[in-house]
Amino acid sequence: MADCVIGIDAGGTMTKAALFDLQGRELACARRKNVMEFPAPGHTERDPDRMWQAAAAAIQEVLEISGTAPGDVVAISCAGYGSGLYLVDAEGAVVRPGIVSTDSRGMGLVTEWYRSGLAHRIEPMIQQRIWPGQSLVLLAWLQREEPQVMARADRVLFCKDFLRLRLCGDRSTDPTDGGIAGLIDVTTGQYSTEALRLAGLEGWIPKLPRIGPAEEIVGRVTAEAAAQTGLLEGTPVVRGVVDVTAAALASGVTEARQMSIVAGTFSINSTLHAEPRLSLAPFLQMPFPLGGYLATEGAATSASNLEWLVKNILTQGGTPPAGLANDIYETVNTAVSRRVGHPREALFFPYLFGGPEGAPAGLLGMTADYDFDDIMLAVFEGIVFAHKVDIDRLLSGNDAARPRVIRLAGGAARSEIWSGMFADILGLPVEVPEASELGALGVAICAARGIGAYSTLNAAIKAMARVSRRHEVQRARGAPHRAKYDRYLAVSHALAGAWAAPPPGTGGLHA
Repeated sequence: MADCVIGIDAGGTMTKAALFDLQGRELACARRKNVMEFPAPGHTERDPDRMWQAAAAAIQEVLEISGTAPGDVVAISCAGYGSGLYLVDAEGAVVRPGIVSTDSRGMGLVTEWYRSGLAHRIEPMIQQRIWPGQSLVLLAWLQREEPQVMARADRVLFCKDFLRLRLCGDRSTDPTDGGIAGLIDVTTGQYSTEALRLAGLEGWIPKLPRIGPAEEIVGRVTAEAAAQTGLLEGTPVVRGVVDVTAAALASGVTEARQMSIVAGTFSINSTLHAEPRLSLAPFLQMPFPLGGYLATEGAATSASNLEWLVKNILTQGGTPPAGLANDIYETVNTAVSRRVGHPREALFFPYLFGGPEGAPAGLLGMTADYDFDDIMLAVFEGIVFAHKVDIDRLLSGNDAARPRVIRLAGGAARSEIWSGMFADILGLPVEVPEASELGALGVAICAARGIGAYSTLNAAIKAMARVSRRHEVQRARGAPHRAKYDRYLAVSHALAGAWAAPPPGTGGLHA
């Protein structure tokens, strides 16, 4: 077999390993479920070494199912979700469970920082907003609530960096993870010591990882990692990027006219900019490896809501009920295809993992004559509406990007009918990349550049990232859906207000 590279992507629900040739063709892919732990309300954690074992098993599987000799793998790199936190001691042992970016334990701190004005002072220094799962906030929470953990920690790492530590012993990070963590001055790509000191986090500064380029070889697979993964000892390990950036690279996003959308666990919507200081501070921002800056708006309001509905309602936590196809997603897509362009009044609010202003999830406005097709269309529509909320903010302001095409990735991109709905409702053509695991492909592209298979990262993207299909905007089909959007916004806001208000007659929580 010809030379090939492996990309690892550890996301919110799955850790994936994918094998690619140097032209970007996916040769094999393996997935392992990430086990989420909820030790306290609002706390979302993960066993770091269990995640590593999942990654190692997935690497072994792609080698076995593809028949690839370990010596044919010329490099490996990792992507992972952004923010959250992983802490290790001087020997590389885990200090505490990893914290996932959906964690909300820092909500009280965020509220406190905004009330005091501290958040508004820090945000211009890191060129993005403050939020609970952000590494900056989590470091402050640990310093206050778990000082013994801070004392034991030798190094702060992010998700992909922990996996790379286990592969080769490297303890560095790159500017994309540093950006999403809220720890760097995005303009310089270096830690914002001013912001850290303002937040009272000087003690963490010596524990932060060194920052280096995404495509740099930072180590070699160790004998221990080789035994666990089946890789050849000494295989080059390339630093990699955060999953948001990896998806943009693998989608072939190289210029401001393109918008990157990932419809997966989170609604991730990103545009490229020449300057990082935007009039409206984005949710996330990071230096882009090709130059410029990637600004992102997002929330946990995307395709993971459909996954939850399939698992917990449509399949009742197990196999599909009688009468439904074995492939439940095919059944859902077929149902939506029968109704697309003809929505009814019901609205779906994809807030199962948290809604704007605390709005609750739900399906509102049904009557007894609604059937499965009507409901599934409302679910697909509501998730696109949630993306539109984020995108409308992202594209606000005189200095916002003006994209002309969308590159769509994630679970929704696997559905042709859903991809078309994104085009119709958002009013821009949608192009779907060829690869199924874009996070893994993004860092495989970094790996190929790192070993010199391509002269530049841009050349590697042009050779390895391809579009599989394009959806033009069908305005007539989209018009009935778009007509519901204002009501979606109004009802979402009303739900948030009603849900946050105390029940009538209670006088509030402290009466």
